[in-house]
Amino acid sequence: MTTPILPGAEPYFHEGGAHGVLVLHGFTGNPSSVRSLAERFAGAGYTVLLPRLPGHGTSVEDLMTTAWDDWSQAALAAYDEVAAMCPHVLVAGLSMGGGLAAMIAEQRRVVGAVLINPLVTAPGADMSEGVRQLLEAGVETVDSIGSDVKKEGVAESSYAATPLGCVASLFAGIKDVEANLSKISAPCLVLSSREDHVVTSDNGDALVENVSGPIERVWLEDSFHVATIDNDQELVESSALAFAAKVFS
Repeated sequence: MTTPILPGAEPYFHEGGAHGVLVLHGFTGNPSSVRSLAERFAGAGYTVLLPRLPGHGTSVEDLMTTAWDDWSQAALAAYDEVAAMCPHVLVAGLSMGGGLAAMIAEQRRVVGAVLINPLVTAPGADMSEGVRQLLEAGVETVDSIGSDVKKEGVAESSYAATPLGCVASLFAGIKDVEANLSKISAPCLVLSSREDHVVTSDNGDALVENVSGPIERVWLEDSFHVATIDNDQELVESSALAFAAKVFS
């Protein structure tokens, strides 16, 4: 028996024109956190795919059966699906989705990447060691990292707990992404919240310092981590659309 998909966590697809956009959500979240962005891309006439990554949008127990290889392979397969329909593809992602978008830009041909509070650097040894010690002590989950939103009355649809085994896998996978940032030659738009309690802005710094292609950065002054549903949502979406129009021209 499969776990039901949470309301609003369904994947999204819109068949538009010859230009394609792949949108990726974050760790422990689901498509609902970036659906509005995907819909804005669709409204601009693009073909848009927003997949639900393995283990997400159902239950924490489902997530605990998955790992970085599952999420990264699903993201690459989604890119290949869009690329089969569209000769030119832009990738966009929030948080881990931004890390996955960066990974795709390292491994596939993209016209550009929109990276929103992306996770692209592995945390320090102290944090990784802390996760390892908790796992060895039999601790499987910690409190949720989701719904870091400043806007009153807005909450992200995310899991109520964070599986530590998945965190360890995520950290290991991001190490490879970080090591290959210089392979990104496509234009990048990085959107960084000044105050982010989940992914620090030095991840954006790493992109600015290491990618080999042109890069723009927009600072979000009134949002926390999940900026796609926060006070700066309109700035995120309008900046992404303007960037897409430029790289697709």
